[in-house]
Amino acid sequence: MEQNSPDSLLDFLPYLLNQAAEESSLAFQQVYKGRYGMLRTEWRVLFHLGMYGTMTAKEIGTRALIHKTKISRAVQRLATRRFLTRTRDVRDRRSEHLELTQAGQAAYRDLRGVAEEYDAKLEAQFTRGEVAMLRVMLRRLAGMT
Repeated sequence: MEQNSPDSLLDFLPYLLNQAAEESSLAFQQVYKGRYGMLRTEWRVLFHLGMYGTMTAKEIGTRALIHKTKISRAVQRLATRRFLTRTRDVRDRRSEHLELTQAGQAAYRDLRGVAEEYDAKLEAQFTRGEVAMLRVMLRRLAGMT
């Protein structure tokens, strides 16, 4: 990447990653927003509880790299809509155990199915080898290896 090139930003890896993330998530965002009125942080909290079971907001924040304030707002909205329950930790009154309700589990299953179909559509743009390599590289950049 040449420093003075007008295209230099277009080849800047963080910029490309952000553009790819935004572009690739738009159609899926319409699904969770349209069907359930959820914002991005809400579906991420829902997915973590669906994948891992009962968790605290702190555990979700650590896994998902979401700021605690955003998680708190998402938890409040999901609880108001009866997608999750909050149970105070008896040993640490500042902490709550979050768990999906039946409605939350149904929404998770529905969105997980849509996510799997959407993932397959994204994968179809590449060869199997390219998909495997892309996942390896993205995990490495995300510090997941």
